[in-house]
Amino acid sequence: MLQLAANKNASLLGTGFYTVPEAARLLKISPLNIRRWLGGYTYKHGEKVVKMPPLWSPQLPGHDHHLELGFRDLIELLVMKSFIDRGLSIAVVRNCLDVARECANDPRPFSTRRFQTDGRTIFLESLRGLDDAEVLDLKKQQYVIKRLIDRTFKDLDLSDDIVTSWRPYGGKPSIVVDPERAFGQPIAASYGVPTVVLAQAVEAEGSVEKVSQLYDVPGGVVRDAVKFEHSLAA
Repeated sequence: MLQLAANKNASLLGTGFYTVPEAARLLKISPLNIRRWLGGYTYKHGEKVVKMPPLWSPQLPGHDHHLELGFRDLIELLVMKSFIDRGLSIAVVRNCLDVARECANDPRPFSTRRFQTDGRTIFLESLRGLDDAEVLDLKKQQYVIKRLIDRTFKDLDLSDDIVTSWRPYGGKPSIVVDPERAFGQPIAASYGVPTVVLAQAVEAEGSVEKVSQLYDVPGGVVRDAVKFEHSLAA
Protein backbone atom coordinates (compact mmCIF):
# COMPACT_ATOMS: atom_id res chain seq x y z
CA MET A 1 0.00 0.00 0.00
CA LEU A 2 2.83 2.40 0.88
CA GLN A 3 4.49 1.68 -2.46
CA LEU A 4 1.22 2.34 -4.31
CA ALA A 5 0.79 5.65 -2.49
CA ALA A 6 4.38 6.62 -3.29
CA ASN A 7 3.90 5.76 -6.97
CA LYS A 8 0.70 7.82 -7.10
CA ASN A 9 2.36 10.84 -5.47
CA ALA A 10 5.25 10.57 -7.93
CA SER A 11 2.82 10.49 -10.85
CA LEU A 12 1.16 13.70 -9.61
CA LEU A 13 4.39 15.70 -9.55
CA GLY A 14 4.16 18.30 -12.28
CA THR A 15 0.63 17.17 -13.19
CA GLY A 16 -1.47 18.58 -10.39
CA PHE A 17 -4.32 16.78 -8.70
CA TYR A 18 -7.94 17.87 -8.29
CA THR A 19 -11.07 16.01 -7.33
CA VAL A 20 -14.24 17.15 -9.09
CA PRO A 21 -15.41 19.14 -6.02
CA GLU A 22 -11.99 20.83 -5.78
CA ALA A 23 -12.01 21.79 -9.46
CA ALA A 24 -15.61 22.98 -9.20
CA ARG A 25 -14.70 25.18 -6.22
CA LEU A 26 -11.70 26.75 -7.96
CA LEU A 27 -13.53 27.34 -11.24
CA LYS A 28 -16.99 28.07 -9.84
CA ILE A 29 -18.52 25.43 -12.09
CA SER A 30 -21.20 22.94 -11.11
CA PRO A 31 -19.63 19.58 -10.17
CA LEU A 32 -22.40 17.90 -12.18
CA ASN A 33 -21.31 19.75 -15.33
CA ILE A 34 -17.69 18.68 -14.87
CA ARG A 35 -18.77 15.06 -14.44
CA ARG A 36 -20.97 15.25 -17.55
CA TRP A 37 -18.34 16.95 -19.69
CA LEU A 38 -15.45 14.67 -18.70
CA GLY A 39 -17.38 11.50 -17.92
CA GLY A 40 -19.95 11.55 -20.71
CA TYR A 41 -23.70 11.27 -20.33
CA THR A 42 -26.89 10.11 -22.02
CA TYR A 43 -30.18 11.85 -22.71
CA LYS A 44 -33.46 11.06 -24.44
CA HIS A 45 -34.45 12.72 -27.69
CA GLY A 46 -38.00 11.57 -28.27
CA GLU A 47 -37.84 7.79 -28.14
CA LYS A 48 -34.13 7.74 -28.88
CA VAL A 49 -31.41 7.56 -26.22
CA VAL A 50 -28.44 9.69 -27.24
CA LYS A 51 -25.03 8.98 -25.74
CA MET A 52 -22.60 11.90 -25.49
CA PRO A 53 -18.94 10.96 -25.12
CA PRO A 54 -16.58 12.85 -22.79
CA LEU A 55 -15.12 16.04 -24.24
CA TRP A 56 -11.69 14.59 -23.44
CA SER A 57 -10.10 12.02 -21.14
CA PRO A 58 -8.73 13.46 -17.89
CA GLN A 59 -4.97 13.43 -17.38
CA LEU A 60 -5.25 11.15 -14.35
CA PRO A 61 -6.86 7.71 -14.27
CA GLY A 62 -10.01 7.73 -12.16
CA HIS A 63 -10.86 5.06 -9.61
CA ASP A 64 -14.14 3.67 -8.29
CA HIS A 65 -16.00 5.71 -10.94
CA HIS A 66 -14.53 8.97 -9.56
CA LEU A 67 -12.92 11.45 -11.94
CA GLU A 68 -9.51 12.87 -11.02
CA LEU A 69 -8.24 15.89 -12.94
CA GLY A 70 -4.81 17.28 -13.72
CA PHE A 71 -3.76 20.91 -14.06
CA ARG A 72 -4.28 21.07 -17.82
CA ASP A 73 -7.77 19.63 -17.40
CA LEU A 74 -8.40 22.51 -15.00
CA ILE A 75 -7.24 25.09 -17.55
CA GLU A 76 -9.29 23.51 -20.34
CA LEU A 77 -12.37 23.84 -18.12
CA LEU A 78 -11.43 27.42 -17.23
CA VAL A 79 -11.34 28.43 -20.90
CA MET A 80 -14.55 26.50 -21.62
CA LYS A 81 -16.29 28.31 -18.78
CA SER A 82 -15.37 31.72 -20.17
CA PHE A 83 -17.23 30.89 -23.40
CA ILE A 84 -20.21 29.17 -21.81
CA ASP A 85 -20.62 32.11 -19.43
CA ARG A 86 -20.97 34.29 -22.55
CA GLY A 87 -23.81 32.12 -23.81
CA LEU A 88 -22.05 29.81 -26.27
CA SER A 89 -23.61 26.35 -26.30
CA ILE A 90 -21.75 23.21 -25.33
CA ALA A 91 -22.27 22.02 -28.93
CA VAL A 92 -20.33 25.04 -30.21
CA VAL A 93 -17.54 24.47 -27.69
CA ARG A 94 -17.39 20.76 -28.58
CA ASN A 95 -17.02 21.58 -32.28
CA CYS A 96 -14.33 24.14 -31.47
CA LEU A 97 -12.44 21.58 -29.39
CA ASP A 98 -12.43 19.12 -32.29
CA VAL A 99 -11.01 21.70 -34.71
CA ALA A 100 -8.54 23.05 -32.14
CA ARG A 101 -7.17 19.55 -31.47
CA GLU A 102 -6.28 19.23 -35.14
CA CYS A 103 -4.74 22.71 -35.31
CA ALA A 104 -2.74 22.43 -32.09
CA ASN A 105 -2.02 18.69 -32.46
CA ASP A 106 -2.81 18.37 -28.77
CA PRO A 107 -5.67 16.57 -26.94
CA ARG A 108 -6.05 19.62 -24.65
CA PRO A 109 -5.79 22.49 -27.14
CA PHE A 110 -7.39 25.25 -25.03
CA SER A 111 -4.31 25.28 -22.78
CA THR A 112 -1.83 25.87 -25.62
CA ARG A 113 -0.26 28.95 -27.15
CA ARG A 114 -1.79 27.96 -30.50
CA PHE A 115 -5.26 28.53 -29.08
CA GLN A 116 -4.15 31.76 -27.43
CA THR A 117 -3.05 33.17 -30.78
CA ASP A 118 -5.52 31.51 -33.17
CA GLY A 119 -8.57 30.89 -30.98
CA ARG A 120 -10.95 33.21 -32.82
CA THR A 121 -10.00 31.70 -36.18
CA ILE A 122 -10.37 28.19 -34.78
CA PHE A 123 -13.87 29.04 -33.51
CA LEU A 124 -14.88 30.31 -36.95
CA GLU A 125 -13.43 27.21 -38.61
CA SER A 126 -15.57 25.07 -36.30
CA LEU A 127 -18.84 26.28 -37.83
CA ARG A 128 -19.19 23.10 -39.87
CA GLY A 129 -21.97 20.91 -38.53
CA LEU A 130 -23.69 23.63 -36.52
CA ASP A 131 -27.23 24.80 -37.17
CA ASP A 132 -27.86 28.20 -38.79
CA ALA A 133 -28.74 29.96 -35.53
CA GLU A 134 -25.52 28.85 -33.87
CA VAL A 135 -23.45 29.83 -36.93
CA LEU A 136 -24.98 33.30 -37.00
CA ASP A 137 -24.54 33.74 -33.26
CA LEU A 138 -20.89 32.66 -33.43
CA LYS A 139 -20.14 35.06 -36.27
CA LYS A 140 -21.71 37.90 -34.31
CA GLN A 141 -19.57 37.05 -31.29
CA GLN A 142 -16.22 36.60 -33.03
CA TYR A 143 -14.74 39.80 -31.56
CA VAL A 144 -16.18 39.00 -28.13
CA ILE A 145 -14.45 35.61 -28.41
CA LYS A 146 -11.11 37.28 -29.16
CA ARG A 147 -11.48 39.55 -26.12
CA LEU A 148 -12.43 36.59 -23.90
CA ILE A 149 -9.36 34.65 -25.01
CA ASP A 150 -7.10 37.65 -24.42
CA ARG A 151 -8.60 38.26 -20.97
CA THR A 152 -8.36 34.60 -19.94
CA PHE A 153 -4.76 34.12 -21.09
CA LYS A 154 -3.75 37.33 -19.33
CA ASP A 155 -3.95 35.35 -16.06
CA LEU A 156 -2.05 32.34 -17.46
CA ASP A 157 1.68 31.72 -17.82
CA LEU A 158 3.01 29.67 -20.73
CA SER A 159 6.26 27.83 -21.35
CA ASP A 160 7.10 25.72 -24.42
CA ASP A 161 3.67 26.64 -25.83
CA ILE A 162 1.77 25.08 -22.90
CA VAL A 163 0.07 26.78 -19.96
CA THR A 164 2.24 26.07 -16.91
CA SER A 165 0.59 28.15 -14.17
CA TRP A 166 -2.50 30.22 -13.41
CA ARG A 167 -2.83 33.38 -11.31
CA PRO A 168 -6.44 32.86 -10.15
CA TYR A 169 -6.89 35.96 -8.00
CA GLY A 170 -7.68 38.43 -10.79
CA GLY A 171 -4.24 37.85 -12.29
CA LYS A 172 -2.43 39.19 -9.19
CA PRO A 173 1.06 37.65 -8.83
CA SER A 174 0.65 37.03 -5.10
CA ILE A 175 -1.31 33.79 -5.61
CA VAL A 176 -0.53 31.04 -8.09
CA VAL A 177 -1.79 27.61 -9.12
CA ASP A 178 1.25 25.68 -10.35
CA PRO A 179 1.21 21.89 -10.90
CA GLU A 180 4.90 21.76 -9.95
CA ARG A 181 4.12 23.05 -6.45
CA ALA A 182 1.79 21.69 -3.74
CA PHE A 183 0.17 19.35 -6.30
CA GLY A 184 -1.39 22.37 -8.01
CA GLN A 185 -3.26 23.78 -5.02
CA PRO A 186 -3.43 27.62 -4.74
CA ILE A 187 -0.43 28.95 -2.83
CA ALA A 188 1.21 32.24 -1.91
CA ALA A 189 3.42 32.45 -4.97
CA SER A 190 6.73 33.53 -3.43
CA TYR A 191 6.30 31.61 -0.17
CA GLY A 192 4.70 28.27 -1.03
CA VAL A 193 2.08 28.34 1.74
CA PRO A 194 -1.39 27.16 0.60
CA THR A 195 -3.94 29.97 0.62
CA VAL A 196 -6.40 27.81 2.55
CA VAL A 197 -3.83 27.37 5.34
CA LEU A 198 -3.27 31.12 5.59
CA ALA A 199 -7.01 31.87 5.57
CA GLN A 200 -7.75 29.25 8.22
CA ALA A 201 -4.88 30.54 10.35
CA VAL A 202 -6.26 34.08 10.23
CA GLU A 203 -9.66 32.78 11.29
CA ALA A 204 -8.09 30.87 14.17
CA GLU A 205 -5.68 33.61 15.30
CA GLY A 206 -7.99 36.53 14.58
CA SER A 207 -5.10 38.55 13.22
CA VAL A 208 -3.39 38.94 9.86
CA GLU A 209 -0.30 40.29 11.61
CA LYS A 210 0.07 37.18 13.79
CA VAL A 211 -0.25 34.87 10.79
CA SER A 212 2.22 36.99 8.85
CA GLN A 213 4.79 36.44 11.61
CA LEU A 214 3.98 32.74 12.08
CA TYR A 215 4.44 31.88 8.40
CA ASP A 216 6.94 34.63 7.47
CA VAL A 217 4.58 35.84 4.74
CA PRO A 218 3.93 39.58 4.21
CA GLY A 219 0.62 40.88 5.54
CA GLY A 220 -0.53 41.96 2.08
CA VAL A 221 -0.09 38.44 0.75
CA VAL A 222 -1.95 36.99 3.73
CA ARG A 223 -4.83 39.42 3.08
CA ASP A 224 -4.90 38.38 -0.59
CA ALA A 225 -5.07 34.73 0.47
CA VAL A 226 -7.98 35.44 2.82
CA LYS A 227 -9.88 37.44 0.18
CA PHE A 228 -9.20 34.76 -2.44
CA GLU A 229 -10.52 31.96 -0.21
CA HIS A 230 -13.56 34.06 0.68
CA SER A 231 -14.24 34.60 -3.03
CA LEU A 232 -14.21 30.84 -3.58
CA ALA A 233 -16.58 30.29 -0.68
CA ALA A 234 -18.96 32.90 -2.10
